Amino acid sequence: MSTNKSKLIILFSGKRKAGKDFIAAALLSKLGESVAEIIRISEPIKKHWAKKMELSVEELLGCGPLKEQHRKDMIVWSDKVRAQMPTFFCLDAFKSAKKPITIVSDVRRRTDMDYFTSLNIPVLAVRINASDEERIKRGFVFTEGIDDVASECGLDDFDDWDFVINNDVESNAESIFQNIMIYVENVLKT
Repeated sequence: MSTNKSKLIILFSGKRKAGKDFIAAALLSKLGESVAEIIRISEPIKKHWAKKMELSVEELLGCGPLKEQHRKDMIVWSDKVRAQMPTFFCLDAFKSAKKPITIVSDVRRRTDMDYFTSLNIPVLAVRINASDEERIKRGFVFTEGIDDVASECGLDDFDDWDFVINNDVESNAESIFQNIMIYVENVLKT
């Protein structure tokens, strides 16, 4: 295990354009950056890919066209890496965690869930859902080889979520945040 100081891990999962990063950032704002931080499993994927392909890491980490141009190839390549070591990118991402609460904004596969739940640290699993209509308003366009593979569908049949946030126009996020805050307070007391 890394030398991080995590006392709680909050995992967010959901489809592209469901609002995982938005919800994770909102929760971080409520928790405060003095005790919480966001890590992304996709960050080491993009860093390794950028180095391999001699691309700009900053552009791949952003939301511009370079990331979309390389998304499918990054998925194929990262799946090959995972075939050799399923937790490679989880390990790489989590080694940077230093605060008591680690928010992982992009859990996508069973192996991601298995890795974080095996760490002997309390885990809170949160699914972010949004209707296809709402996701399309946010810029989602179905892409074969991206939206129909494990990186998007790996947790579709997982049903052991602690909380489910419906992130459409009418959202239950605020009430879920209140419940998460109660849970966090109890964990941090121990």
